[in-house]
Amino acid sequence: MPKLHVITREGETEIVHGQSGMSTMEVIREAGIDELMALCGGELCCATCHVYVDPAFVDQLPPISDDEDELLDSADHRETTSRLSCQLPFGDDLNDLRVTIAPED
Repeated sequence: MPKLHVITREGETEIVHGQSGMSTMEVIREAGIDELMALCGGELCCATCHVYVDPAFVDQLPPISDDEDELLDSADHRETTSRLSCQLPFGDDLNDLRVTIAPED
């Protein structure tokens, strides 16, 4: 089962396991990390699952869609590696993916 390294807002790293086919947001939420709000449940209509992706993994992710890009533009803390975790499919090819939960807007 692939591993996901989640860095919380407090700077603590939690290593969680996820199943292929889940989104990165689902893996984080199922692990009980509640600071990732994910209010829309992955419907791509909010930015409350905003994370920063470790630069080493950016090229392995699907390209950002126009809708995701627009939602991230509304985030106060957008950076070059910002993504919505609901839009990041998780699987064996992303084993050891590292993400940091963005500050709350």
